[in-house]
Amino acid sequence: MEPERKGRLPVVGVIGSGNEPHTAKAEPLGEWLARQGVHLLTGGGGGVMESVSRAFHDVPDRRGLVIGIIPGTAGEGRCNPKAGYPNRYVEIPIFTHLPLSGRLGTDPMSRNHINILSSDVLVALPGAAGTESEMALAVRYGTPVILFSDRRDDGMEAPPDVPVTEDFGNIKEFVLAVIENK
Repeated sequence: MEPERKGRLPVVGVIGSGNEPHTAKAEPLGEWLARQGVHLLTGGGGGVMESVSRAFHDVPDRRGLVIGIIPGTAGEGRCNPKAGYPNRYVEIPIFTHLPLSGRLGTDPMSRNHINILSSDVLVALPGAAGTESEMALAVRYGTPVILFSDRRDDGMEAPPDVPVTEDFGNIKEFVLAVIENK
């Protein structure tokens, strides 16, 4: 059941692999978030971003929308989105001239800053260098973040201040504790 809130809907960012869908984690997370009366924010691409977006999008009568921060390149007129972006579940694409993150995800010209600063709380799923840089930015900016992962399976390195769990109940508690105080 959706918590009662006044004002704007909280924004929950979900970050993770752009290649691997990690559906066993992403789909239940997306469905649960849609029932919480929040907006979902992702990088708008494939992998985890598409899995969580599809699950969120497909929940009937949800209040929140799927927001995607879309990487692109500056060109004549509008910016040109990266091929495959946005995925078909993104309802509000925010087109940028900013590239994908990769190893330079903390660079001032990375779209990762927008993902982190626009989210009230973040859930990280397994990913690579881009996901690791987003977690580092979350710590830098004070955006609450939790890693939904079994470190043995994904090899990711979370910053020391980021809690890590493979228990979905812990993810729910973390997210609710943050959004109930917004």
